Amino acid sequence: MKLGKPTMLFSVLLSGAGAIALGLSVLVAAPISAQSGGPSLLSRLAKGEWTVRFRGGGTERKICVKTGQELIRLQHSGAQCKPLSTDDGSTEVTVNYNCPGKGYGRTSIRRETSSLVQIESQGFANGRPFQLRAEARRTGSCR
Repeated sequence: MKLGKPTMLFSVLLSGAGAIALGLSVLVAAPISAQSGGPSLLSRLAKGEWTVRFRGGGTERKICVKTGQELIRLQHSGAQCKPLSTDDGSTEVTVNYNCPGKGYGRTSIRRETSSLVQIESQGFANGRPFQLRAEARRTGSCR
């Protein structure tokens, strides 16, 4: 392709750089929004004690939900994790996260009501792969 004027080449390069900058801003914006208050779907869940029932066996787990984000890292509870990206929809949120030295995961939470959600999560925890499916339901007030 032969460009007629040097200014056209500059504008083509600039538009390419602009597209790259826009792409990077989208990649950077997702983790920032996930860190600043978290996904809005989770903030609309009822606060209180939730019971998590794992499909395929396992014991029930009681969790005190204050922000909704407690349901994201069921395999990494207590670990210092950082969200990498968030896809926040009106009825489902998916969060990719990393827990340095402990592993990483990807969790999808589908909201049925403000007190009932379906959870699917997979990743690595302490060097071992995990995959889980669970239902979580608000069952009372936190103790």
